[in-house]
Amino acid sequence: MPETFVIATAGHVDHGKSTLVNALTGMEPDRWAEEKKRGLTIDLGFAWTTLPSGRELAFVDVPGHEKFLANMLAGLGPAPIACFVIAADKGWQAQSSDHRDAINALGITHGLVVITRADLAPDSVETTKAEVSAQLRGTTLEAAPIVTVSATTGEGLPALISILDEVTATATAPSTSGRVRLWVDRAFTIRGAGTVVTGTLTAGTLTTGDTVELRGATVDRTVGVRGLQSRNSTTNEVAPQARVAVNLRDVPADDLHRGDALLTAGAWTIIDTIDVRRTMGEALDSGVHELMAHIGTAAVPARLRAFDADHARLTLDRPLPVQVSDRIVLRAPGSRNVFAGLLVLDVDPPELSRRGDGARRARELSERPVEGDILAEVARRGAVERTVLTRFGLQVPVDESLPADVEDVGGWFVHSPRLTAWVESAKSLVSRELAASPMAAGVPVKAVAESLRRTPDPSRRRSGATNRDDSSKGKVQPTVPLPDGTGAAIRALLNVIISRAGLETADGMVRPPGHTAGLGAAESGIAEIERRLAADPFAAPEAHDLRELGLGVRELAVAEKAGRILRLGDGIIVSPRTPAQAMRILAGLDQPFTTSQARQALGTTRRVVIPLLEHLDGRGWTCRLDTTHREVVR
Repeated sequence: MPETFVIATAGHVDHGKSTLVNALTGMEPDRWAEEKKRGLTIDLGFAWTTLPSGRELAFVDVPGHEKFLANMLAGLGPAPIACFVIAADKGWQAQSSDHRDAINALGITHGLVVITRADLAPDSVETTKAEVSAQLRGTTLEAAPIVTVSATTGEGLPALISILDEVTATATAPSTSGRVRLWVDRAFTIRGAGTVVTGTLTAGTLTTGDTVELRGATVDRTVGVRGLQSRNSTTNEVAPQARVAVNLRDVPADDLHRGDALLTAGAWTIIDTIDVRRTMGEALDSGVHELMAHIGTAAVPARLRAFDADHARLTLDRPLPVQVSDRIVLRAPGSRNVFAGLLVLDVDPPELSRRGDGARRARELSERPVEGDILAEVARRGAVERTVLTRFGLQVPVDESLPADVEDVGGWFVHSPRLTAWVESAKSLVSRELAASPMAAGVPVKAVAESLRRTPDPSRRRSGATNRDDSSKGKVQPTVPLPDGTGAAIRALLNVIISRAGLETADGMVRPPGHTAGLGAAESGIAEIERRLAADPFAAPEAHDLRELGLGVRELAVAEKAGRILRLGDGIIVSPRTPAQAMRILAGLDQPFTTSQARQALGTTRRVVIPLLEHLDGRGWTCRLDTTHREVVR
């Protein structure tokens, strides 16, 4: 399969972008009758061609007029390569600066500059080159190659094609196995096929029959991929980079809009609050708060909370699939200029509610690398699932390249100091609870988990703060709580903590290995019952006897589990040896025997003999023949 690349044009209106695309592809990118009538690109246009090297190019032609800046950003936003166009006969103009700033804000580092209409102003070419070089200095296209052409005469087109080959040859190879995020730029209906959306596929692979997640302003659902087209040809699979048309099942085109996204199901964080770093443009603390944020093909109102000139929290009007290292263009509503460019640093930022939190957050963000900080993400949460970090857009390392103080524990990345704190806390809790309740078989697993979750969210605490739990008698608890959850993943993490604490889990209880429940103050009462039953095994104590000895339901249950007593029926307490002793006597009776004969032979009461006989029946030692007779099973 040949390599494919998507290139978006940029540049001032009427500088020959569409004419250039037409000359390179033989296709007219303007789609609307109004565009052709006015000779003015209003919306996005599309065309494609194949280079002599075999590489395939798809062009997204954007409008250059200041009124259509939002449309321009929708075309440029998802594009990995930019073709910046300046007319020799007009030179650098107002929208040239706007488009340059947009490219710079989006962090597009691969591209080229084309000086067009060279035939109309041959004497101005060198001056225009110098002007372009000066205007691009310090931007992402500073080192971009510059080529001069005339789309009408063909002058310079061979050199341009050669430059396109060079630019695409050095472009970063997209991931074919990554997550799909297709920003929708068009949605329409084709008779007989149904709803179709188009967009630029920059990562991942789409296949006919896939089920994808559809997120947008008015839609949130999974949909099936009915069919695919790329370069006007039907295909079963589309890999990046490519322009793609996706035929969707069972969703009306009216429900879809530019700025919606097709996503790998369950693979993205859909978020409306992000922390960002300024990459260019106005200082974020300049006093402007209400802005328009352009991400991919989406344009949504946003509110800016500045931490300092370079860092801020951006709250979007609606949630979007955003990841760490995404680029965002900000502009003021109604403005035709770029306000600032942003780099996304955190898609799951902490709550800020205390005085000074903003300044502290600015310092934290200033130290964050562009690609995100695994250690910072893990340390803040104590533990985070590997899949969650992937949804954030972080490059998750393998074990041998994990940062110091981060462990891979059963699908979780865990901050080692936090894990140590949790282990010590679990050990202390179990020891404390069993010392206070010696009759307990252990501490419920749920209670251990809740104890580790009891500390407040660290984002609401001052840096370095700790939490004192009164029940721990002043013992300092870990400041980062165990993550919430009840599924298999959190159980696996909890099991690791329990194991490292030298504890075990049995019957839903956490306890030290070999732990047996003691009787504490009830020991003397149970010993007295044992003495009495040894003297007369069928003289079960009365309820008032048990009360006088301080033996309640809990004490009796612990004693029974320890094998000290046997409970029959409703409150009948005998020795564990009593059933065998009864059988030796009952076997000597004439068979079958009645309940009354059994009572007399055992020298006990109906209160005791009936539940005792029922116990023997249940064990299969005796067999009830009718309402009054039983016999010993031989």
